[in-house]
Amino acid sequence: MTSFTRLAIPDVVLVQPVRHGDARGYFCETYKKPQFDAFGIDLAFVQDNESLSREVGVVRGLHFQVPPMAQAKLVRAVRGAIFDVAVDIRRGSPSFGQWVAVTLTAEKGEQLFIPHGFAHGFCTLEPDTLIAYKVDAPYSRQNDAGIAWDDPDLAIDWPVGPGGAVLSDKDRAQPRLRDVSSPFVL
Repeated sequence: MTSFTRLAIPDVVLVQPVRHGDARGYFCETYKKPQFDAFGIDLAFVQDNESLSREVGVVRGLHFQVPPMAQAKLVRAVRGAIFDVAVDIRRGSPSFGQWVAVTLTAEKGEQLFIPHGFAHGFCTLEPDTLIAYKVDAPYSRQNDAGIAWDDPDLAIDWPVGPGGAVLSDKDRAQPRLRDVSSPFVL
């Protein structure tokens, strides 16, 4: 049965599906709604996304969508590995501005559940890393938002420095958290 582990910010959950292996390889259920519901993650995922990052050190994030199109995410590495980060941006939360991170690998099959009210980002640890994730709201350009991946107030311990990060123009221009009026309130 899939195991669920709450991280230092307990709303963020590490999910470990069970793999059934034999000489051919393995089989696992990466998502089974009744198990997630029983753990308290009762969402209707409506869209699956996939991203390929060719180089080590690609940083994507820190992204989120604002209500009414806020997204919870279930993230996993299909190939390669990432350093996956969730930042609490819920005003009034005791962990506001704090982050948690895990390494997700295709080899082990871990997943990270990131609820509404968190910014999400990752850094690739291997070349040709393929990430798949489920979201509970479709992408909405007008609700798309983000914060700077290297915001010094967050002090995220990324596995790559500013000179080594491969970034999009969009992610280079994101504001610091202190300059964002978060619509999420705990």
